[in-house]
Amino acid sequence: MLGSLVALAVFTGGCVVLLFGTLAVLASLGGGERAAPTFERGSYLVFDLSANISDAPPSVDLGSFGGHTDTLQLRAITHALRAAAADNRIAGVFVAGELTPSAFGSGYAALREVREALLDFRASGKPITAYLTYATTKSYYIASAATDLVIDPYGMILMPGLASEPAFFAGAFEKYGVNVQVTRVGKYKSAVEPFIRREMSPENREEIQALLADLWNGILSDIAPSRGLTPDKIQATVDSEGLIRAEAATASHLVDRAAYRDQVYDALKLKTGREGSERPFKQVAIADYARIAKDLAEPAGAETSTGRGRGRIAVVYAEGEIVDGEGDTGEVGGTSFSRELRKLRQDDDVKAIVLRVNSPGGSAFASEVIQREVRLIKKSKPVIISMGTYAASGGYWIAAYGDRIFAEPTTITGSIGVFGIQFDVQKLANNFGVTFDSVKTGKFADALTVSRPKTAEELAVFQRMVDWIYHEFVGKVAEGRKLTREAVEEIAQGRVWSGAEAQKLGLVDELGGLDAAIVYAAHQAGLAAPYRLIEYPRRKDLLEAIQEFVERNAPRYARSQSGLSGQIAGRIEQELKALNAFRDPRGVYARLPINLSIR
Repeated sequence: MLGSLVALAVFTGGCVVLLFGTLAVLASLGGGERAAPTFERGSYLVFDLSANISDAPPSVDLGSFGGHTDTLQLRAITHALRAAAADNRIAGVFVAGELTPSAFGSGYAALREVREALLDFRASGKPITAYLTYATTKSYYIASAATDLVIDPYGMILMPGLASEPAFFAGAFEKYGVNVQVTRVGKYKSAVEPFIRREMSPENREEIQALLADLWNGILSDIAPSRGLTPDKIQATVDSEGLIRAEAATASHLVDRAAYRDQVYDALKLKTGREGSERPFKQVAIADYARIAKDLAEPAGAETSTGRGRGRIAVVYAEGEIVDGEGDTGEVGGTSFSRELRKLRQDDDVKAIVLRVNSPGGSAFASEVIQREVRLIKKSKPVIISMGTYAASGGYWIAAYGDRIFAEPTTITGSIGVFGIQFDVQKLANNFGVTFDSVKTGKFADALTVSRPKTAEELAVFQRMVDWIYHEFVGKVAEGRKLTREAVEEIAQGRVWSGAEAQKLGLVDELGGLDAAIVYAAHQAGLAAPYRLIEYPRRKDLLEAIQEFVERNAPRYARSQSGLSGQIAGRIEQELKALNAFRDPRGVYARLPINLSIR
């Protein structure tokens, strides 16, 4: 056994050294600036959907090495499409591939902004060809904006409707001896249900059903006019077919025609002047074109820059779980994020801030740390909120004091409620013969222990904390949104709302995307074109990103997420990662259910 362990250690160490050595070489090769892409006049802009569309820019740009880009930034896509509409070198757009959502990316609110940019391109009179094979609802939602929507003869549209399928752990916890005690305010605050129930509560089922109905109606209402249909006709096809094959999709006018990929490519060759050629049709990838589009299509005459000019607007991305401290990749750390806001507050060249929120919330304390900076910024410059796919619970907490709040109809917001969760492993430990004992100097000195259940007195302490935080949350929303406390109490209780409903309730001011928020911020700041946009968090160079990766991940190992076992493992890992984010030292959280995943 010792020999096997030594061999494993040598092998592992060698692999890690080889991995990081290779990354170091790549860093040295990729440190330079890439030349601007070149393409021929009459080219098609190729929008490959086989990526995750995130709000924030990638922390590091690996596009220096060419090849497929796994992550596309929302604004990069929308601005590339709008620039292409006015670029006489671009003859049209070709959309293909299947979205690969990850974390909080590729949500319906973000996809709506992409689709609106495609419709703007379509309005310019240029064609959009989309090719479907096995299209999910999200991919079809984008592709439905095309002027020529083609499906493979053996393809399918997987659009049966929206569903949310929570996982519940109460049975597993009971089996293995993990005890859970909760304190909460709000009958709809269902984030604790996975740990204490085996199924949805009636209240949770009611709110999720209403939310899904709002989102689904919004999706159908967007698709219908592009296809010359009504939402009812689309719903009839969905209900009769379930999985919509090419023949049914064509007959119901969800697509224009069925054709094989080579036939579509041949048609594009003809349109771009390469009929009969062995070369592909004239094209430029959207990820490459986006790099020059920044100079062509910023809203209201703005130009993206990281330079030090005057008259700048800062777009700051709060994307991910809100956690205490610095936060990890894909998280919004209360300390680090508020530090960034503080720098922008003290920068006189920054005339306005647009806070883009795509977060289900998290730590109540971290949310307050961030909100404090938002309140301070408001004293000297406008703060405009742009809500992405999620801006709920703690995500709404940090948004409530914005001068104006923009959201998409399909944004998931609200969830004004608070909960506390306490775990103990006494039974689990006892099963292995492990016991605990303690000495203390005060009645509540060991109240945060996981070695035993909380006493009634201790739970009362936690409940008082939760009640107080909820009281503060409601008060802040009332003050920030200029509503009465009674009005907020009526729509709070932890209930989630769509962006469309939130606007009716006064939680949102206006329906619109990130560009609309930027234009409004410029107007409020009195900025005339050309003003400059800067984005935070900043993009790291490759060497810096690799160093950070080594520090945070060695000696972790990658695991494929393909196949059934990989999907199951990935789902469990996602749930456990969310569970690990419950690390507020006070044990109080303002967060959506960890399993509110809509597909």
